[in-house]
Amino acid sequence: MAEHPTPQGPLTGEVEAFLAGLRRTASPATLDAYHRDLTALLAFLAERDIDDWRRLDAALLRRFLGGERARGLAPRSLARRRSAISRLADHLVTLGRLDHNPVALTRAPRQPRHLPRPVDVDRLKHFLETPHDGSPLAVRDQAMLELFYSSGLRLAELAGLDLVDLQPERVRVLGKGGKPRQVPVGRHAHRALDIWLALRETLAAPGETALFVGNRGARLGHRAIQQRLALIARRRGLDEHLHPHRLRHSFASHLLESSQDLRAVQELLGHANLATTQVYTRLDWQHLAASYDAAHPRARRRPARDHDEEPS
Repeated sequence: MAEHPTPQGPLTGEVEAFLAGLRRTASPATLDAYHRDLTALLAFLAERDIDDWRRLDAALLRRFLGGERARGLAPRSLARRRSAISRLADHLVTLGRLDHNPVALTRAPRQPRHLPRPVDVDRLKHFLETPHDGSPLAVRDQAMLELFYSSGLRLAELAGLDLVDLQPERVRVLGKGGKPRQVPVGRHAHRALDIWLALRETLAAPGETALFVGNRGARLGHRAIQQRLALIARRRGLDEHLHPHRLRHSFASHLLESSQDLRAVQELLGHANLATTQVYTRLDWQHLAASYDAAHPRARRRPARDHDEEPS
């Protein structure tokens, strides 16, 4: 959570309750960002002596977001501010503090569209098949790597897995907004998980329900998972930064290249909107265009522009 506490006022309680409810499914980074976003909103409302959520309408939100844009907030940060307020507004509607969500009447800021950069298929295969020392931690880490790539999980989804979420050939995850879905588990991931489950008791504390645990026997945290992936990448000689979202990008991109089934990839990723998944079709086109430029004698050879983004 952010270092600065939420400013106290008549509207603070609902914000704190909303953030507390996100802890089960959201990453620490998301929680920290939403805390900053909603703290800025509370300060804006306090300056105008607004102490009732029912006064939060679209016109007021446009002034707030316009002021944030005027002081230099980037389009991506503005979009996240708007998303945080929208999720809060849905929470307030459920509580009866608002009649409707006013964010729907505001326009989302336009953002530049960048492409995710997956790990090359052959390089990732070599990386995953590199032998490890067989220790419980190494076995656990291999199971996490395989599951990330096999099932396209978000960091928060993998960290939140319990033993009961594992089912034959599939895993049940809790996605964004608390939406459950089931995704298949591939052969290599299934074998890695079986090996980990045979050793899990050597680390897990009695009664611990988490699938992945740390040295102290408790659920492995988000930051610890990120650090382990980065450490393994260095140890195995992967000459690029590896984080959970890179594996999720790679899962989606490699699957789409093979299947060309955008709807299936959307379901597997847990995207609410097909437009979010369509970024991978542009990635596939970039790959084809690069191959064309490199091979066709009449191609217009231009240096490729390499961008990085992390769609959720």
